[in-house]
Amino acid sequence: MTMPRKMDALVLNETNSDFVRTSMDCPAPAPGEVLVRVRASSVNPLDLKIKSGQAPHARHPLPAVLGMDVAGIVEAVGSGVTAFKAQDEVFGMTGGVGGLQGSLATFVTVDADLLGPKPANMTMREAAALPLVFITAWEGLVDRAQVQARQRVLVLGAGGVGHIAIQIARAFGAEVFAVDKAAKQREIEELCATAIDRHQATVDEYVKDHTGGRGFDIVYDTVGGAGIDAAFNAVTRFGHVVSCLGWGTHSLGPLSFRAASYSGVFTLLPILTGEGRAHHGQILREAKRLAEAGKITPLVDPRRFSFETIAEAYAEIENRTANGKIVIDVTD
Repeated sequence: MTMPRKMDALVLNETNSDFVRTSMDCPAPAPGEVLVRVRASSVNPLDLKIKSGQAPHARHPLPAVLGMDVAGIVEAVGSGVTAFKAQDEVFGMTGGVGGLQGSLATFVTVDADLLGPKPANMTMREAAALPLVFITAWEGLVDRAQVQARQRVLVLGAGGVGHIAIQIARAFGAEVFAVDKAAKQREIEELCATAIDRHQATVDEYVKDHTGGRGFDIVYDTVGGAGIDAAFNAVTRFGHVVSCLGWGTHSLGPLSFRAASYSGVFTLLPILTGEGRAHHGQILREAKRLAEAGKITPLVDPRRFSFETIAEAYAEIENRTANGKIVIDVTD
């Protein structure tokens, strides 16, 4: 196969600047890497923070190509790669942080361990919407809290990570409740979870109403801040609280008095450090299994965006007007 010589990419030269479409040399896959022809790249809130210089933890120096989630087709593989071959459809959370090229490009080389085979029943757009949120939800519910059937699981926030956490917990046979604004009720109920209006019920009230005052076996906080404090007060004795936004200062008293456990989830860690990358690939295979079984469906904003309309895509995230994950269609 003839390797492509050039590729297009959107380059961010400095914070709060416009993306610049740039032609550059196409990288060849090193040992253990895969060259992916990008078909779709989703936009996460962290991308917006990197663009505005508010994400030092992402360690992504500029100028850089952003985009963490990718779906596409294998163009070539480096030596030592046996899990994938040319023309395989793949997806993953593979770069856009830690100095690694992101997916806002027509091609990207990535560590093969960070990829999974794309679910056969998903479009490229749907697959690109899934990696970060699924990995984050899975690490919290399965790796940390070890969710089980018949447990009561409370999800704080039914957005990107939250709506996938609901589906994973349901797939494991748990009874799921989700706290969010009233406008989210229908969406939550369509996922077969019980919706709780955060403006109409206090923590004590919904713990009493839905658990008889006992508390929830697992609480997954996806909003941070006051959400963590709510989680500490909503968990049952010997229960487990998980948060993917565990920043700030909080009293551990409510958690300690329940002899409950807390786990933080930092999904970027394997990309930033190189440790645990193969586990991300394993999680993506679980995503494929559940998706093909009809148990996982990402919510994707139906509007189409491209390199030419990238500014509008980012504005939707900034203005909180997206109805699901924003996905960028990538064409040669």
